[in-house]
Amino acid sequence: MAAIEVRDARVGDAGALVALWRELTTVGLPSRLPAPPSTAAAEVAVSKHLDDPFGRLLVVELDGVIHGMAYLRRTAVSPLHDDTTVTVEYLHVSDSSRRHGLGRALIAEAVTWAEHENCAHLAVVAPAIAREANRFLARLGLGQAGVLRFANTHTVRRRLAAEHAPNLLALLSSRRSALARRAQLGGSVGGVVSSPAEPESAGK
Repeated sequence: MAAIEVRDARVGDAGALVALWRELTTVGLPSRLPAPPSTAAAEVAVSKHLDDPFGRLLVVELDGVIHGMAYLRRTAVSPLHDDTTVTVEYLHVSDSSRRHGLGRALIAEAVTWAEHENCAHLAVVAPAIAREANRFLARLGLGQAGVLRFANTHTVRRRLAAEHAPNLLALLSSRRSALARRAQLGGSVGGVVSSPAEPESAGK
């Protein structure tokens, strides 16, 4: 039988992790995730995870070769509860190594860590359109709780501005119409010619 081992990632695994990230972001499903980092950048990131008591970066080996990864985070289940949860993110197994139990082994390690840390809940992030992955998670008792959406801040800021622009133009048009009406109503009253109303912003 094939030997499966799940362990914490080491700095020397950076190259394999970058290759897995490339698969995660380019193969099969459209992705908004960041582009793969350099191996040197990944080495620095992996070294930080080694000392993080609230996070673990896992790899899974099949016969001594890395074929999968997952990132575990331990956080409060909500801002209003004291209970904690382990969240599994960036769960990925290479296509060439599917159906060998590697995904199950990664989830099993997440459950073990959750139990060790007295976390009563487990959450797994998966793309909404990844049917096979979601069926796999559903079989393990994980139900859908929401949809995670991802974008860079510049994109969201630009879209917010674009959505706000029509409302702003309508407001300015309404203010100009109101000022024009006030100017017309400010004609002669009792033989006295009144001057047009000043804009509201005058003197401010």
